[in-house]
Amino acid sequence: MNKLALDELLRLALREDIGFGDITSETIFAEDHISQGYLLAKENMVLAGIGVFIRVFALLDDRVIVTPHYVDGARIAAGEKIAFIEGPTRALLAGERVAINLLQRMSGIATKTSRYVEALRESNTVIVDTRKTTPGMRMLEKYAVTVGGGKNHRYGLDDMVLIKDNHIHTAGGIVPAVNKVRGRISPFMKIEVEAETFEQVEEALSAGADVIMLDNMTLADIKQAVMLINGQALVEVSGNVTLEKVAALADVGVDIISCGALTHSVKAIDISMKLY
Repeated sequence: MNKLALDELLRLALREDIGFGDITSETIFAEDHISQGYLLAKENMVLAGIGVFIRVFALLDDRVIVTPHYVDGARIAAGEKIAFIEGPTRALLAGERVAINLLQRMSGIATKTSRYVEALRESNTVIVDTRKTTPGMRMLEKYAVTVGGGKNHRYGLDDMVLIKDNHIHTAGGIVPAVNKVRGRISPFMKIEVEAETFEQVEEALSAGADVIMLDNMTLADIKQAVMLINGQALVEVSGNVTLEKVAALADVGVDIISCGALTHSVKAIDISMKLY
């Protein structure tokens, strides 16, 4: 992750939560009051974001010491202690919510992604994320996907070509859209085209698309489309992808499964910080 971008994001989150100061903690505890504690996993999880957790407290007070017991990607059972933490009580309490919120969400994404990866273990099909991320949080959420064993689709609009339905309709078809793009981009950049029908699949093939995304097709139609494409392009499937469906999608021969649910509606992992 980009350290400067990370620090900017974390400072923004801390300013949002702390405001002009933690009224409660600053009236109860002296500035030199020290506490110790630990992070507790309250459910089974794949850890993601422990470095982000540590960085939150480093930005608040360099006297805070976080000693992690696990690294990102570790599978942790409910009831296990994730890390030891020690430092000024005011700083620990001021940073607690931001640090844990981020750790919980990132670990939730990694945990969910790992389940999809496991379901595809016997195949060569890859699970990838989408741009359906929390605004401002894409860097952290896409990192968490990789920790869970998934891959990243495009990070933003500027790093690959993906011609979708609105491009196609407005440009007058797939071929005109692809031709316009091909005349402007580097010859080393791939072109992906979204297809909703067999006719669009055929048009994407005639236009020389490198990747064809089959959007919201039935399993039977996906199987037929894969046969139609016949290795002339990579095949991606998107739309209403669930954990229960991915093995069947892999079985019909798709190369890539993109799943917005990895990030847009993930359940945060239950983690708590206990001081003593």
